[in-house]
Amino acid sequence: MTDAPTLELPDRPGGSASHDDSGTVPPPIPPGEADAWYAPDVRAQYSLGPETVATIRETDEGFQYRVREPSLSEADEATLEAVRSHFAGANLRLPRTREATVSRMRSGIGEKYERVLDHLLPGSAATRRRLRYHARRDVGCLGDLTPLALDDHIEVADPSGDRLAVHTTDYAPATTDLASSVAHLDRFASERLATHTVDFRGFAVPVVLYRENLIGSDVFATKYAVLEPGLLPGDEALIQACKDRIWETNVSTVVDDSAAVVREQAERFLSRQLTAANAGAWLDATSHRVRDALADAGLGVPPVDGRYDEARLADLVYYVLRDYVGQGQLTVPIRDPFLEDIEANRVGERVKVVPRTALGHDGRVPTNLVFEEEAAFVNVVTQLAAADGVELNASNPSAKVNLQPSEVDDDVTIRCAVALPVISEDGPHISIRKQAPDALTPVDLVSGGSLTADLVTLLWMLYEHHGVVLFAGPTGVGKTTLMNAHMPFVAYDDRPISIDEGSREVRLPHETGISLTTRDHEDEFKAVTMADLMTEANYLNPDVEVIAEINTPASFATFAESLSTGHGLLGTVHAQSVEKLVNRVVEQGLPPYLLRELDLVVFPRHVDGERYVGEAIEFVTEAEYEQCRGRCGVVEKTGTAVYWNSVFERTVEGGFEFGYRDPDLHDGDDERADLCTFDALADRTDRPVGEVEDEFHRKHRYVQYLVRAGIDDFDELFGFLCDLQTDEAATVERIRARREA
Repeated sequence: MTDAPTLELPDRPGGSASHDDSGTVPPPIPPGEADAWYAPDVRAQYSLGPETVATIRETDEGFQYRVREPSLSEADEATLEAVRSHFAGANLRLPRTREATVSRMRSGIGEKYERVLDHLLPGSAATRRRLRYHARRDVGCLGDLTPLALDDHIEVADPSGDRLAVHTTDYAPATTDLASSVAHLDRFASERLATHTVDFRGFAVPVVLYRENLIGSDVFATKYAVLEPGLLPGDEALIQACKDRIWETNVSTVVDDSAAVVREQAERFLSRQLTAANAGAWLDATSHRVRDALADAGLGVPPVDGRYDEARLADLVYYVLRDYVGQGQLTVPIRDPFLEDIEANRVGERVKVVPRTALGHDGRVPTNLVFEEEAAFVNVVTQLAAADGVELNASNPSAKVNLQPSEVDDDVTIRCAVALPVISEDGPHISIRKQAPDALTPVDLVSGGSLTADLVTLLWMLYEHHGVVLFAGPTGVGKTTLMNAHMPFVAYDDRPISIDEGSREVRLPHETGISLTTRDHEDEFKAVTMADLMTEANYLNPDVEVIAEINTPASFATFAESLSTGHGLLGTVHAQSVEKLVNRVVEQGLPPYLLRELDLVVFPRHVDGERYVGEAIEFVTEAEYEQCRGRCGVVEKTGTAVYWNSVFERTVEGGFEFGYRDPDLHDGDDERADLCTFDALADRTDRPVGEVEDEFHRKHRYVQYLVRAGIDDFDELFGFLCDLQTDEAATVERIRARREA
């Protein structure tokens, strides 16, 4: 065998053809290497998919980002243009995030549309592969930005210049050859954070929480999108005509299910309009079905416009139900269990929502929902008020109302503050606060790091022995959540009574419990006041009174009166610290010495997406204050000194410190600091303090067991505590038997 001939190369400019001057082709060198004479300015090159390559070059003007996609011949270009024309009437919803774009490019744009492409794409397998890439890119994805969405090296995009610039993992900024105004710019670099579906009257509506990695485009980086069905030209007029027809329909009988009636009439009207409104529509519908049948037989290309598809009828019916049976643009957010707050501030502005921590984001985010017209906004406002029996008008332009579960197909109570444009600039406004669909338990709170078993045990004793506990803090920190989580600790045979509007947020698992509410928004001569509720509650012989929102003068007066009844008292109040709590009490006309009647005040916090108990304090006498060995303080107000002692607090390291030290709970720790709360419990139950401490130790072991066993269901926890109260020995034996089994 003879030696292979060598290829003689001309000398390199400024040097020889190779390092060894032999005239042979040098071995391959990565483009980023300085000796890569064939691509001296290439800094990175990598594949984005079959026949798709991204290249980053360094020039005198900076880095350049270019993409090479599958090549097309003139015939292929003509075929691709025919595909685009065929799909011009398709009702395809474009992907909103990078992940959705990658998924669609890999798996296709849907079985129905992929079947159409099979009919339209000719040629060899390689040609069809290249055409399919471009068809998916232009028809079902983001067009010119599609290959950039496939590049996971791109972290941020910057449209501030004439050309779009991207920041990759290693190179920034790199200028592309795309204009900064290219279509779908807000989608290609968006990162999906969470996605799920929300049910409404048989429809599963997808929603997505995503982060838009685009510099200078929006003050909000994280966004929430409701992916409602897309509409074709003329659909909005068709939906409005359907709603007008339903509004004018006379009903001669009592309607038990308004949603079923609206659905039936909408389907009847819209189906006629879609298929037989006029001769032209009838012919188009017939042609559409004939083409579809021929395609199934392999004799033609299937239609894709969707104008006469059954799915389109369902899409139109959805919008009719959304506006007539739901709450307009707020229909899906109200029913989304992963949202905590919904806010609509004015006409033409994006609706804002606050996701729960389960979605991994903290704080307000904008949505893709907007009230474009004031009339539609006013309709939703008045509808929400009417659902709670309130009529809004010029003399009564705002209200605080509650939606019951039956109103929103959910298991939570929803509190709304609504107002007409009479008192709100730029149109009406709505603010909605939702309870969590699943009530948290102390086990959830301990497992999530919000507090410790020590504080849970102390709250258990106070709930069970009719103590006085307040949960204080600003809106949204979890005051009511904390109070509700411990409600199973109220003895099963006690009678808890919740009072005032906030009582609708209180969950009472007891058969003996009753909720009493005021209706200040009704006629003033018929309104039920807090004084009326106090009188009513006393006749009901309560063991524990719950005032969920101690914020009005009436609720503060009720709170003060309840302190002298001897009943247990649980409540929440807006006060961020001990000093502010004392100030609020004095501002409401109550004497500061009443605070001494409180057994415990718990201050939850909400910081950087975490909700936890920042501190729990007890009010003490001057003598007890002077003997305090932990963190304590004094607040001077109106000539009266209010002393307090810290029982529980979160440290700067993220841990917790409990004010009670005992060798049984802290190995090797002989230091012991008494809790004045134990003395109060001893006086209330006529027992020595030592027995109270023994009870604390015993209950502490039960709390530890509940956490280890993961008993985090609200009803299951209440059942366990009932069994424990009925026969503690038998319950313990059952636990032991299960453990051994």
